[in-house]
Amino acid sequence: MPKPESAAAGQETGNSTAPADANRALAETIANKILELVDLGKTMPIVLIDGRSNSGKSTLAATVQNLVFKNGESAPRVIHMDDIYPGWNGLDAGADYMQRFILNPLANQRTANWQEYNWATGERETWREFSGGTPLIIEGCGSLNHLSAELADIKIWLEVDQETRHQRWLEREGSNDHWAEWAAQEEDFYAREKSAELADDFI
Repeated sequence: MPKPESAAAGQETGNSTAPADANRALAETIANKILELVDLGKTMPIVLIDGRSNSGKSTLAATVQNLVFKNGESAPRVIHMDDIYPGWNGLDAGADYMQRFILNPLANQRTANWQEYNWATGERETWREFSGGTPLIIEGCGSLNHLSAELADIKIWLEVDQETRHQRWLEREGSNDHWAEWAAQEEDFYAREKSAELADDFI
């Protein structure tokens, strides 16, 4: 996953507007829940958005971010798992890295410091940090698991059929390279973590 899912890849194909409308409705629901938590005094609501590759996670995260910024005081911080996986075999390692370097420090009221993975060089390079104070959205495969769910306020699972996801993959990546490799990791991860069952909402 050299880059987060684009807005185009995050939309359903075909003439029907129903999927886009459903995604918009879900985004509005999530944004309202975030704002409610902020009004109740929670300065850093944590939102996890998971689902198999090319299910529209990045698009949903961006929409929620914009809605909260439009209706609230500050835009949520969005972290893409695509910036964390250490390569095409890195789903498990990425989920572990997220927990150890981002969620655990924040849970202990410390600043999270982590390095993003450069897909071109194959190395972790750019340092990022986040100290809280605004909502946090983490989107990507593996973001919702048994450990992360315990620290999240809102947990989302996106369900999209394989044919649609595969078409989006081809539009995004340009070939079938790594499709089967990544799908196999998803099968293992979600069979173990039961991420869909941990979620609050489905679409």
